Amino acid sequence: MTIRHTEVPERRLTVDDLENTPDDGRRYELVDGRLDVSPAPKPIHTDVDTRLTYHLVSEAPEEFAVLTGPGVNLRPDGTHHRIPDLAVFDCERPGQGYYTVPPVLAVEIVSPESVFRDNHTKRAEYAAFGVRSYWIINPLPDKAGIVEFRLEDGQYREVTQAYGEEVFETDLPFPVRFVPHWLVASGPWRKNIGGPSEEGGADAE
Repeated sequence: MTIRHTEVPERRLTVDDLENTPDDGRRYELVDGRLDVSPAPKPIHTDVDTRLTYHLVSEAPEEFAVLTGPGVNLRPDGTHHRIPDLAVFDCERPGQGYYTVPPVLAVEIVSPESVFRDNHTKRAEYAAFGVRSYWIINPLPDKAGIVEFRLEDGQYREVTQAYGEEVFETDLPFPVRFVPHWLVASGPWRKNIGGPSEEGGADAE
């Protein structure tokens, strides 16, 4: 008699399963029902996140919510779940659970282990989900940089790059400008992050 072994299909995880993940500082995301785990961010990553959030919050009109690390379900069944480093929404926050609509802006801060994920995987995912604007920030200590993409016909088109002490300026999701250098540099970053004022000096605190 021949015994046949039937393969049991792997169960796809959902966001409900994330409630059981350890609180260890790492980031737990889902891709097609499988865990995608990132290590805890290093201090330079956290600095960029904190400073950019501070600046965007100070510039954002009231109808926008600037959030650090919001959970976003890219599929209704909860099997594809991402946590952008920073995101901006123009809608009401969900009464419970995670966001299920695309933010108007998603920001990812590159780390050594996330280069491919941020530049290719998440770029394709966010475009397919309908995120109108996507920023990728490279926090190099000697020359930090940002690349801005905008959604056109279902694909991202690169529209702006800025590095070091160049001024990055955009009108999406709202008018804002900042200097990448001051996302990472020591010194009076609050005073200088917005770049030179129209009068030629640094923005006042």
